[in-house]
Amino acid sequence: MRVADFDYDLPPEAIAQRPAVPRDSARLLVVGESIEDKGVRDLPTLLRAGDVMVFNDTRVIPSRISGRRGEARIEATLIEELAADRWRALARPARRLRKDDHVAFAGGLAATVEGKDTDGAVIFRFDRAGAALRDLLEKHGSMPLPPYIKRPGLADDRDRIDYQTVFAAEPGAVAAPTAGLHFTGDLFDALDSAGIRRATVTLHVGAGTFLPVKTDDLRGHKLHAEWGCIGTNAAKAVNSARQAGGRVIAVGTTALRILETAAKADGRIAPVEGKTELFILPGYRFRAVDLLLTNFHLPRSTLLMLVSAFAGTGRVRQAYAHALENGYRFYSYGDACLLSPETAR
Repeated sequence: MRVADFDYDLPPEAIAQRPAVPRDSARLLVVGESIEDKGVRDLPTLLRAGDVMVFNDTRVIPSRISGRRGEARIEATLIEELAADRWRALARPARRLRKDDHVAFAGGLAATVEGKDTDGAVIFRFDRAGAALRDLLEKHGSMPLPPYIKRPGLADDRDRIDYQTVFAAEPGAVAAPTAGLHFTGDLFDALDSAGIRRATVTLHVGAGTFLPVKTDDLRGHKLHAEWGCIGTNAAKAVNSARQAGGRVIAVGTTALRILETAAKADGRIAPVEGKTELFILPGYRFRAVDLLLTNFHLPRSTLLMLVSAFAGTGRVRQAYAHALENGYRFYSYGDACLLSPETAR
């Protein structure tokens, strides 16, 4: 299996630069035995009473910060917490940074360069740790938007709201669980009225999830580990719904990955806490998830590989072609699709 099997051409104008307003007015492509054009607001009629939707309640940290090393301007996006005061970061221009360099960031935050990883990421040790560091990031950082969302400078004040789900609770992500961005209080009320249950899990999304795969042979690619948690209440809600004949709908690939990480052979979910490196490719046997709500993903990305594993490579290719022909908006701020597996139950 080669990375070229998951490539496609996407015109720049198809990449959403802002989300739909209101959020739940986004379009929804329903992909099953046939393909249907719907809207996110149609979810209460597309799902069944007794189904359970599983949401990722991670909260995005404003982890993009600006500073100076001497006279040189430095921009850094923190991508992985290594310790309370140590982070891996993507820095520009990274070539200007050397071991033991000191960087002064906004708000009086300072860091020392401890070194660089083989992939070019910079290791910073900050002069604050834990909650004190998070507080400074909240005040002086900006949202770590992916590079295909173009802004004249850093993310703006609108992105602070737009690039966060309305139910975000647990700080730790450096990228949004984008399928969850479509939900509003009104949509939740409609889902509740339709008898559709909800459960929340946590997976702190790292930037590595969205990066294109650089090795041609997929066996050579490894995902960055991401921390996740499924509590007792969430596991009970999922298991109870399944036992009663309901379906499990993962809202986003991140919710799916933590559910599949925790799933037993019979599909039951056990509470879990820790890191996952689960890399899902076609041929994977899904145990826990019956439907997947997700956005449209980048060519050659691990997320496109995951949705192809879930819904079938041919069906996903057909769905993406339909979406392009019919003006759907792609990527983080774009529209959504509701995918059924190749063998639906």
